[in-house]
Amino acid sequence: MSLQENLTSDLFEVDKRLSLKPVVEFNSYLANAFGEGACSCSRCQQGAGDESGYAYAHTFNFNGLTVNRRFATTAGSDVLMALKKAWLSYTKAELGTAGVLDLATIKSFVETQLHVRLVPLFLASGLVKEIDGEWVLQPQAA
Repeated sequence: MSLQENLTSDLFEVDKRLSLKPVVEFNSYLANAFGEGACSCSRCQQGAGDESGYAYAHTFNFNGLTVNRRFATTAGSDVLMALKKAWLSYTKAELGTAGVLDLATIKSFVETQLHVRLVPLFLASGLVKEIDGEWVLQPQAA
């Protein structure tokens, strides 16, 4: 095979790890972690949507679309479990449960249009905290 043919085949080769079941499931989980519209929980209704005193956001805006976090399926432990499965499948290594989260590696197996949802979900679920400009994993209740 010539150098040109080799370069061309590399350009169009899809990473087979992206089709692994846990990776596909994580992308689906991320896509479904938010519902359409502003949060309508009793707290948001009582405060007329003012979330200024909230520890974690309920309503988000992604590319002009208002969405709300689905609390029943997005606790930090739930997010961590889904992420750990995808991480292990994609990297063939265990995801640590403490320390700085390697967002670049996560983005390598998350569909591009879902990248905007990663950090908001990680923060809102309590999975990570920003410390000195880095995303640091927080202990999760089992």
